[in-house]
Amino acid sequence: MAAERSSKRTPARDVGGVASPVGGQPTGGAAPRVTPGNGVSAGVSEDASDGATALTREHRLELYYYMRLTRSLEERLVNLYRQTKVVGGLFRSLGQEADAVGSAYALDRSKGDVLSPLIRNLGSMLVQGAKPTEILRQYMAKGDSPTRGRELNIHYGDLVRGFVGQISHLGDMVPVMAGITLSFKLRGEDRVGLVYVGDGATSTGAFHEGLNFAAVQRCPLVVIVENNGYAYSTPIEKQTAARSFVVKAVGYGIVGERADGNDVVATYQATKRAVDRARAGGGVTLVELVTYRRKGHAEHDNQSYVPPGEIERWERENDPLDRYSRVLLERDGIGATELAAIDARVQSEIDTATDEAAASPMPEGRDALVGVYADPIAAEPLWYRSGVDAAVTTHERPAAWGTHDG
Repeated sequence: MAAERSSKRTPARDVGGVASPVGGQPTGGAAPRVTPGNGVSAGVSEDASDGATALTREHRLELYYYMRLTRSLEERLVNLYRQTKVVGGLFRSLGQEADAVGSAYALDRSKGDVLSPLIRNLGSMLVQGAKPTEILRQYMAKGDSPTRGRELNIHYGDLVRGFVGQISHLGDMVPVMAGITLSFKLRGEDRVGLVYVGDGATSTGAFHEGLNFAAVQRCPLVVIVENNGYAYSTPIEKQTAARSFVVKAVGYGIVGERADGNDVVATYQATKRAVDRARAGGGVTLVELVTYRRKGHAEHDNQSYVPPGEIERWERENDPLDRYSRVLLERDGIGATELAAIDARVQSEIDTATDEAAASPMPEGRDALVGVYADPIAAEPLWYRSGVDAAVTTHERPAAWGTHDG
């Protein structure tokens, strides 16, 4: 997958004179509100002759499949959540499917490229090979889930398929991926890493330290900043005084590019350029994807901090699936029956996966001990109570104290 593909990128949102890719200093003024239409096109991305980012007809349909699979799978999870069959929280990516799918699609799994997803990057994991059944089992804390019910949602990794389990969404995966990609460089491997962070994570020390280290070491790393408008409930204008997040690249001496994160093709193209640059020895690229989080931080979040009408406007004017469907139908010559067939395939796969996950057993108590110890691989139940009476049955004081039993 991720073979050679091409299209002209959608014009970047007006950021007060900052170009994309960025190479100059930011202009003054506070960050603008994330709203559809203030410079990021909600129209149709145009094709170009850039052979390095060319997309075949098959690739374009596959992008649609992964976007539809992401949204439909999360909709099924919402249904299960409301039936109390999901254990823990549910974190949606509604409105952000294009940025996760398009960016992950730019990696080359055949070369061993890896990514580090966050809680709203389900689409990227599906592109890398994660299956709906395992996602559902994870959320339902089943005993045959990838973590045997010991961790929830998409907090797991698979190095064979190329996604690293997250330890935190607060920027901590940037230094982790800096180290992983440094190992690629030191071993002379033709591999690239990609890490996602939210707009709020750019304010953390871990983000700064990891990005600075990766930049200095010229690691083959792509850093995706998902500008979705809010860090939980904090809007971007209260997160940074910069006009955009891409301008931060200048301070690290790396290339920065800003793209429309609701345009899956533009997202793919920008990320593919960054991946190709990293693979060629060009070091780190920071890619800001402008998108919008149409659901709260999790299902329990009522989004009372969002201005009235903002969510509805993004849904009406800038839904990534609606936009891409129009592109396929009106420009790429894809028939409505083809998209309907993909929709039916997705629905069938999710129905089958749901039945399989529902039939899976809950974990056994002893499962909590599997994989914790190297030898033996599992400890005996109540192991921590063994020998608790030693303090009263055996003297442990040195013989020199004159009270040694021997």
